[in-house]
Amino acid sequence: MADWIALAGSLVICMVAASIGGLFTARAIKEWYRGLKKPSWNPPDWAFGPIWTILYILMGISAWLVWEEGGVEAQLIPLSIFALQLILNVVWSAVFFYKRRIFGGLIEVLLLWAAILATIIAFWGPSVVAAVLLLPYIAWVSIASYLNYTIWRLNPA
Repeated sequence: MADWIALAGSLVICMVAASIGGLFTARAIKEWYRGLKKPSWNPPDWAFGPIWTILYILMGISAWLVWEEGGVEAQLIPLSIFALQLILNVVWSAVFFYKRRIFGGLIEVLLLWAAILATIIAFWGPSVVAAVLLLPYIAWVSIASYLNYTIWRLNPA
């Protein structure tokens, strides 16, 4: 039972981060983002919600798998790196959407990408499965990084 509670807690933490990011994002999509010049390969707006939901679920499961290998005390460094990338994930939404800083978002998303990579590396030791579960996340953030760069180039300040 404790395992299921821990998994639920891990998922809740990730979904809270998703919800906070969503608060920064929702209004800006309607008022600002839709009016930006975007590349032809820009994913449709409706795709972002389902993709991010799946990614946050994978993140929650991944963190839980690492936690299962001895708890927070035993996995303090990997879980701290995970927490950092989760914070950077929320901060990107605040910088890019809420503050409407395209170049600031680009710098921040590159920091996020590096933190995700650090998390994958840190998770590899305690749980290869946990590390592999983060591969779709880093792939999506790679696409988002290039999209952020392209939007910055198409919309000079």
